[in-house]
Amino acid sequence: MKEKIAVSWSGGKDSTLALYKLLQEDNYIVDSLFTTITEGYNRISVHGVREALLEQQAESIGIPLRKMYIPQESSHNIYKERMTEQLKQMKKDGIETVMFGDIFLEDVRAYREELINEQKMQAVFPIWGVPTEQLVKEFLSLGFQTVTTCIDSEKLSNDFLGRTIDDSFIQQLPEHVDVCGENGEFHTFTFTGPLFDKKINFTVGDIVEKGRFHFCELL
Repeated sequence: MKEKIAVSWSGGKDSTLALYKLLQEDNYIVDSLFTTITEGYNRISVHGVREALLEQQAESIGIPLRKMYIPQESSHNIYKERMTEQLKQMKKDGIETVMFGDIFLEDVRAYREELINEQKMQAVFPIWGVPTEQLVKEFLSLGFQTVTTCIDSEKLSNDFLGRTIDDSFIQQLPEHVDVCGENGEFHTFTFTGPLFDKKINFTVGDIVEKGRFHFCELL
């Protein structure tokens, strides 16, 4: 019998491609998409996408959501405390494994594995170690489409916000920027592709600047 798995979900291209590969391998029953929401803003933490769009995304993919709410000024300890609560609940629900869409950041992977292992659970990383140029090409060739929702203004200009990632976008990226934004240069929201029953419709709104991170409203 296949194990149940929860998918750490940001709504962006990396978690989308990792989920796609996980489903293709067909070794698990995907129980849920697990997302962190910032209280008050009601948006996906870091990516800045509205909770309502996240819900449409999950409905189109056909996998239930699990939401973890964290305060706007969340500390490391608060995050760890709430994450531990969520993992304990997952375990009660029969979930033994959590999937992550990380690619090459060793410290991030180690932190995730530490939290997971504390609950005697397992972590899997379907796209770990794959060259980012290869990943973005595969993502686009499969027919997925994703829009940038956040940039680090120290790495990119606002010209890269609210844009659908395509060959032109990739070619215009500065040399110091990873093509998947794995170092936090940019974040995305995937709105259509092979996993989706229907396309998520939105319009690109205003740019909101919060320190070095600039966000694009998706309405």
